[in-house]
Amino acid sequence: MTVTFTPPQFSTARRAPARAEVVAHGITIERLADGDPLPSGLDRADLGRLGFEAKAGQVQVVPSDGRLVAAVGLGGIDELGTDGLRRAAAALGRAARTRRSLATDLASVVATTNGLTEADGVAAVVEGLTLALYRFGYRSADDKGAASDRLARVSIVGSTAAGVRTSMERAEAVVGGVVLARDLVNEPGGSLTAPKFANRVRRMARDRGLTVKVLDEAAIRRARLGGLLGVNRGSTHPPRFVELTYTPKGRPKGTLALVGKGITFDAGGLSIKSGQGMMDMKMDMGGAAAVVGAMSVLPTVAPRCRVRAYLPMTDNMLGGDATRPGDVLTIRNGKTIEVLNTDAEGRLVLADALSMASEAKPDAIVDLATLTGACMVALGPRIAGLMGRGDGFLEQVEAASSRTGERVWRLPLPDDYRRMVDSPVADMKNIGGPYGGAITAGLILDEFVAEGIDWAHLDIAGPAFTDADDAEVVRGGTGFGVRLLVDLARSFTA
Repeated sequence: MTVTFTPPQFSTARRAPARAEVVAHGITIERLADGDPLPSGLDRADLGRLGFEAKAGQVQVVPSDGRLVAAVGLGGIDELGTDGLRRAAAALGRAARTRRSLATDLASVVATTNGLTEADGVAAVVEGLTLALYRFGYRSADDKGAASDRLARVSIVGSTAAGVRTSMERAEAVVGGVVLARDLVNEPGGSLTAPKFANRVRRMARDRGLTVKVLDEAAIRRARLGGLLGVNRGSTHPPRFVELTYTPKGRPKGTLALVGKGITFDAGGLSIKSGQGMMDMKMDMGGAAAVVGAMSVLPTVAPRCRVRAYLPMTDNMLGGDATRPGDVLTIRNGKTIEVLNTDAEGRLVLADALSMASEAKPDAIVDLATLTGACMVALGPRIAGLMGRGDGFLEQVEAASSRTGERVWRLPLPDDYRRMVDSPVADMKNIGGPYGGAITAGLILDEFVAEGIDWAHLDIAGPAFTDADDAEVVRGGTGFGVRLLVDLARSFTA
């Protein structure tokens, strides 16, 4: 059976409810050491004997007056911010997932320190705790791993002011978007074909009140999306191209466009991947999933800008008429690309989507794509590469990254590297040389963003999928980019 994740229900409270089986307190290193009384139920000497030092991520549970009290390490007070609090809440969530005694009701007292407002603290706790609890899978009915016991309710103890409740509700909506993205990425490629992916997005859009438009194969041909059609030639499943629009109440303060790579499975085409290389390639639509997750949140968080999304969807297979190395594709904006490696397909479908997005003349475009292994070589598995144009807009993306803890690092797009993708028969080829693969891919995408439009390219090949738990990130699809995009939309200035 499918393991379906149900997030806990959150509420605010002045004090821990009597029904709460566990009361959790965040403890800094300084508070543990300063000699002042600790929260009720925690004894400094007992914690010391148990090895609790308040290091970030430590969780120590002790019995007290018929229930449990959890001491959650926050680390040093000078280093504590939203990311640290989010990670601490994730450690508590992971403890709740692995200890049956924490499986029903929890009260968490949010620490506020170092300029951190209670509203921001509550949002960090909701995100960290819930996302660390996430599960996805297919289990037989008698598999004990599919047991239904779970953390059902969490009371955030402290202020019950409207601003705090609003922050909590907004965080729950954002978590819902991340969960949606994770579910989409984790769905096997044989199940989530392009038509099924498009149908799921259509249903989400109608539920959330977004405008949606789905182009089938015939409409894609009429739209001259040559890159998407070229990649799809080896597939038995037709492609789809989905457009979503969020429109705020009142006059929009600018327009932001989001583009997501939606390769539902990447076998590499005729330039076939190795068996090892394609094991996780159901995640190659992680960019599109992040955009879908973010768009699902916008009606709740209500940014003042208009947001449009463009999602090219197909798998990259080896059918009888698959695109051959040496074929030339004509993209929506009329530029041509010589395909020398069919496994460099993401830039081909993104070229069409960026062209479409540019035609609507937004103030800025962000694209997300699990694009290059080269970016993982440069930045590792947890940091996305950031490239683009318009320093002011790129700084907005970096600021959103800093606030959400979804890390990015800016890479250059030097003009002199453009010759690395020169082709003797087309406007460009789809690969560069053996070095700088993330940059040359970015330079190809740059050709399809119209002049005068700010643009950010996020290569999320590393952080979109993981094989190990870490803080609020759990094994499988991570939903990387959802929180960043939502924050960017809320703070966007044209």
